[in-house]
Parts: sequence; structure tokens; C-alpha cells
Amino acid sequence: MTQEIKMDNSWLEVLKSEFEKDYFKEIKKQIDSDIESWTTIYPTLSNIFNAFNYTSFDKIEVVLLGQDPYHRPSQAHWLCFSVEDSIKLPPSLKNIFKELKEDIWLEIPNSWNLEKWTREWVFMLNAILTVKSGLPASHSKIWWETFTDKVIKTISDKKTWIVFILWWNFAKNKKSLIDTTKHFVIESAHPSPFSAYNWFFWSKPFSKTNEILKKLGKKEIDWRV
Repeated sequence: MTQEIKMDNSWLEVLKSEFEKDYFKEIKKQIDSDIESWTTIYPTLSNIFNAFNYTSFDKIEVVLLGQDPYHRPSQAHWLCFSVEDSIKLPPSLKNIFKELKEDIWLEIPNSWNLEKWTREWVFMLNAILTVKSGLPASHSKIWWETFTDKVIKTISDKKTWIVFILWWNFAKNKKSLIDTTKHFVIESAHPSPFSAYNWFFWSKPFSKTNEILKKLGKKEIDWRV
């Protein structure tokens, strides 16, 4: 990861001090080491920070937090839970679409790419930004969470009235980074088939988000893909 970090200027401004810290240098060193040993990393290097390009810091209204990228070939996208249209629909995303239909009556779409949500100012962040091919959570120990925890804390500190959607215990552990006196947190189980029936289905995250935004006098999210 020796090339310049490509990120929207609004993010570069609020995060600039992080890129020179020792932990971030360790992240780059580990990824460079993996690449030098011919290990395939997802997403591609040029796309690692694309979540920060699709939603500028200045315009965030909602934060949707995931764990790490999909680890199968061609699956990994730079937005949490999203995949390109040519990829088989992952089970977790399928359940997200089921809940979308149950919650706000949107038919399951033909596109699996969630980029349109970013144009509604939904910041779709994975807590871990890279993964080795075929090895889920394989980069969970290389300091990515130190960086993304700082991202979450920066959003909490510098903005007001943001809706944070936290699915599953891993994401809910991030609640301590969020000042709930000036932000909103919507929590539920993970959309995975292993936990979706344990209070992901029928949790209504999409309508709850829009109810909050409406009360704040803000534009509601158009959740259509």
C-alpha cells in the first residue's frame, strides 16, 4: 500500500494526523508484505478507501457499519454488504433485501450493488478494510480497527444528529465510540442466515432511520437500489 491514499478531501482533512501514526504505518507494512508474497488481497488496492470517496465527511446522514470485505474472488466491494451485480447474491445481502421488503415494501431488486445508498449520504464502512482471499477476518489483527474506530469517533465528535445502524455484536461494540446524546443508534442482529431470525428480521432499520430523519426535518433516505 505504498501508493498515495486516495480519499475525498473532506476525509483527508479530518483524518490527516492518522496517516503518519505508527499503527497506520504497520497496516501499510503488513499489506505490502502480503502482496510481495503473492497473497491476494480484497478489495484491490485502488479501492480500499472508496467508501470515503463515495460519501464525503461533510454530507453524512447515516452510518452503516460492517465487519470486513467479502473474501471470495470478485465478491469484495468497497462498501459494506455490497457486491457487483455480476456476483451471486450473498446470503446476508439477500436477508437485507428481505427485511427491506418487509419493512418498507420495496421489492427485492435486480442489482446487488448498494452504491446508490451512498448518494443518499449513507456512509457504508467496514471496520476492517481488507481481507486475504478465502480467509475471512484474516486482517482483523493489523490495526484496521484502530483506524476505523477513529473514523467513527471523529464522526461522533465533529457532527450532530447522525443515525448509526449497528448490526450484530461486533458492530454494537462500537456504540461506546458514539455520543448518544447527540446521535441516534439503531441496533439489531446480523443479517447472516445464522442470526437473521434472532432479531434482524422485523427490526425495521430502514423505516426507523427515516422516522428519525423526518423528525429532524431532514430528507428521508430513498432505499431503492
